[in-house]
Amino acid sequence: MADILDLDVQQEDMAIDEAGGEDEGGVETLKQRAPKKKGRGFAMENPRPEGVDEVYERIDFAGRAVDEYVDMSAQRSIEGWILMVTGIHEEAHEDDVHGRFAEYGEIKSLHLNLDRRSGFLKGYALIEFEHFKDASAAKNGLDGGDMLGNTIHVDWAFMKKPLNANRSRRRH
Repeated sequence: MADILDLDVQQEDMAIDEAGGEDEGGVETLKQRAPKKKGRGFAMENPRPEGVDEVYERIDFAGRAVDEYVDMSAQRSIEGWILMVTGIHEEAHEDDVHGRFAEYGEIKSLHLNLDRRSGFLKGYALIEFEHFKDASAAKNGLDGGDMLGNTIHVDWAFMKKPLNANRSRRRH
């Protein structure tokens, strides 16, 4: 599809002299008359009336407004919100961990990795929740808590990069 550019140029501005060449100032005249448009949608300098600030609500994958989240450093995985739990006792069972975290909401999945040589837990778990508020409540409620005599630490498995992370690098 071709775009049409209407320059509103008079016929005498585009006149060709008898020698077969264009008028000396013809191209320059066209450039000067062409409107200069830059950026998205060719917005005016001040497209909004004074005193009007539009705030748009952002929606995440779960359909909730981002503004209702408390911890904006958390990053959602493809299927849910994943917590990394460290400090789990090596002899803990899946039911122990599941029972403790299920108090805060429905657990979508729970992964406890075992050491091949000993058969005991490696000391960490990955717990996935469907909803942010459930995962956040579990993180806040159980971080630094006690489970089978060990202090457990709960944090987000995926976190957003700080906005200024790339700005610290300089290319030479």
